[in-house]
Amino acid sequence: MTPFLYWFLLLFTCGFAMYRGGRYERGAAAVCLAGSLLTLLFHRILSVEYFDLKAGDMLIDVAVLFAFLIIALQSERFWPLWVAGLQLTTIVAHFLKLIDPALVPVAYAAAARLWSYPILLIIALGVLRAWRRSNSEQLPT
Repeated sequence: MTPFLYWFLLLFTCGFAMYRGGRYERGAAAVCLAGSLLTLLFHRILSVEYFDLKAGDMLIDVAVLFAFLIIALQSERFWPLWVAGLQLTTIVAHFLKLIDPALVPVAYAAAARLWSYPILLIIALGVLRAWRRSNSEQLPT
C-alpha cells in the first residue's frame, strides 16, 4: 500500500473520530496519529531499512499496544479488542525478526505495517457506530 493511501486513511479516520466519535474512538485515533508521527520522525532521523530489527519501531508499537489495551479495558465496546489484537500481531512481527534475523526485509516490513490499515478501518467503523448510537439515543420514543 502506498504511503499516500495510509496517510489519507489516517487523517480521514482521525478527523471523523474527532468530529463524530466518542471518548474511546477519539482516543484510539489520537493513539494512531501519535504512533504514526513518532514512527515517521524515527524513520526520518535514522533512515530506516527493514534489514534488521527496528527497536524504535518496536518500542513505539508496544506503546501503541498498551494504549489500545487501556482503551479496550475501559470501553464497553468490542471494537477496541479487535484493534488491540491486530496491534499485537504487529508486535509478533518484531519478535519474529528478533528470533530470525534472516527474515526477508520485505516480509518484515509488510508484517510490521500491514495491520495498520484494518486498525484504522475498525476505528472508523467504531466511530460510525458511536455516532449512530448517539443519534438513536436522542430520538424521541
